[in-house]
Amino acid sequence: MGYHYRQLIGGEWVDASDGGTWDLLNPATEESLGMMPFGGAADAAAAIDAAHRAFPAWSRKTPYERADVLMRAAGWVRARIQELGAITSEESGKPLREATAEWTTAGNLLEWYAEEGKRAYGRTIPARKADRRIMVIYQPIGVVGTITAWNFPVYNVVRAWAAALAAGCTVVGRPSEYTPRSAMLLAQALHEAGCPPGVVNLINGDADAQGKVMLNDPRCRKISFTGSTRVGKLLMRGAAETVTKLALELGGNAPVIIFPDAPGGVEAVTKAAVAAKYRNCGQVCIAPQRFFVHSTIVEEFTERAADLSAGLKLGSGLDAATDVGPLINAVQRERLETLVAGAVSEGAQILAGGSRPPDMARGYFYQPTVIGGLNPNMRIYSDEIFGPVLPIVPFYEVEEVLAMANDTEYGLAAYVQTGSLNIAIKMYESLDYGMVAVNDWLPSTPEAPFGGVKQSGIGRECGQEGLEKFLEAKTVYLGGQA
Repeated sequence: MGYHYRQLIGGEWVDASDGGTWDLLNPATEESLGMMPFGGAADAAAAIDAAHRAFPAWSRKTPYERADVLMRAAGWVRARIQELGAITSEESGKPLREATAEWTTAGNLLEWYAEEGKRAYGRTIPARKADRRIMVIYQPIGVVGTITAWNFPVYNVVRAWAAALAAGCTVVGRPSEYTPRSAMLLAQALHEAGCPPGVVNLINGDADAQGKVMLNDPRCRKISFTGSTRVGKLLMRGAAETVTKLALELGGNAPVIIFPDAPGGVEAVTKAAVAAKYRNCGQVCIAPQRFFVHSTIVEEFTERAADLSAGLKLGSGLDAATDVGPLINAVQRERLETLVAGAVSEGAQILAGGSRPPDMARGYFYQPTVIGGLNPNMRIYSDEIFGPVLPIVPFYEVEEVLAMANDTEYGLAAYVQTGSLNIAIKMYESLDYGMVAVNDWLPSTPEAPFGGVKQSGIGRECGQEGLEKFLEAKTVYLGGQA
């Protein structure tokens, strides 16, 4: 069966209304993967029209009927995991094992929200008068727009779509132009699973033009955005004019606090830290970033991290031997080079990597890099790196490291490695982050809320909270019931 690499609007696979196209490149080879439709405001408006028409019927379906569609979509995905993973690996650059894991998670999310949608319970409230009844019911918001980033081209989309559809909303999705095929495949999964025309719409094109259509059309009741803090702020300014609801999953600068009693010892924790840091070439919003390592073990940790980083194999994600793939595009690589060069000019030391691999002329590769000698005034310390750079900072006392870890505008994820329950409790209660992983490196799962505080976002995705954000509470008063 063939796959549709086109827009899905009103149940039809279509090209951009103005005939626009985008040459999709493989970031590992810089070769073309084909011309994708690349539209503008007209495509977004048509998709909202279709979603608005489809909303009444979809919202009136029972949660069990909607669950059947989501479960069939999960089955469609699971039957094609390896094929889908290869397509995602090709356009994103991430290793195949990571791409297939992302599609497995997509199946998990579809299944989980198929069940959770049945639990959008209301409640009754005891009234002050005997002849009055008060109830709270939850109803779907309406048309939801999603704008998602390229780093997790399946996961970023499905965690919003699965929850919105389970709640009874219809969706208009705009993925990144750098990874559109993954979202197109997810749309195909839902379309072939029985989503009525217009329930799921997928557009690809000019982000600014299509985002403005979502903001300015009152029928689009909510926008779910995954991306940079800079763009999130722009959306907030626009939403202030139209009072459009927003859910924002933005940037991060995750601290990793490693104590001398970390489980398994220095060797084990370093190996795990390196694997977590370079997942998806460091292009992860919850990527471990600032490694605060206790002074008694920092020298050993640094040596081991440098050795392990230098031994990692760079290459195409489709090569089973690849440990680290490319960055998504030349812009990201140049930004990373600027960050590293700036830190070095201010006194930081490169301990491993620190440049493009000299033997790889094609592809947006950058060597896994370990850097020390940092101070808080360096951009590489304060900015979100979003690349394969592992900065190490020594610490001495608990209160000192807490102050350093919390001294950032970001508040998405934080990591702690310790064998002490008392220290673990002190850390997770004191760290000013939406998620804290203690002796764990993957704070993400369908059944638990995902999201940050401060400038890392608004709202939560996944878990019960992820369903609630697509529902409106309605209070019903019944008088004269005595």
